[in-house]
Amino acid sequence: MTAVSPATKAARHEQIAWILEHLQVRSQEELAALLAERGVRVAQATLSRDLEEMGAVRLRGPGGALFYALPAGPGSPGARPGGVGAAEAEGAFTGTLPRVAAELLVSAEASANLVVLRTPAGGAQLLASALDHAGWPAILGTVAGDDTVLVITRDPAGGAGVAAALLRQAERKGAEERRA
Repeated sequence: MTAVSPATKAARHEQIAWILEHLQVRSQEELAALLAERGVRVAQATLSRDLEEMGAVRLRGPGGALFYALPAGPGSPGARPGGVGAAEAEGAFTGTLPRVAAELLVSAEASANLVVLRTPAGGAQLLASALDHAGWPAILGTVAGDDTVLVITRDPAGGAGVAAALLRQAERKGAEERRA
């Protein structure tokens, strides 16, 4: 499957975020050239605005050179939604996902790379958003209705692992809250 990026601001921001996560970019000119290599042409003024909107900062590297970076953490400017890392495989989720899963997850069933999550009426959007922002590389994306979330995993057989991890997380967080 070939990835396709439209010429939108959101797609451009995704490209910028990916570049800044993987490379130490020292100037806007360098960033513009890297974007151009990826098929994204952008004016310097637009790029400057993008960096400001995304919350980019300049950090000093070990050699003293300044480079652009985005703030880390789900929900912060420049944070990228989802993409199971090792921590998630062991159940060590961060952010709002543990609480939201404990409160809203009613059931999780898997088939190949698909997981169907059930929530109480009106809860699917919140659970899908928490999943999207959890930074869980095993998840390609989510689609939410009113009480059902469809999770698509990257691995053709990854649904069962994602469903099991979510159920474990919801049970663990729920048990912690009952003890408190």
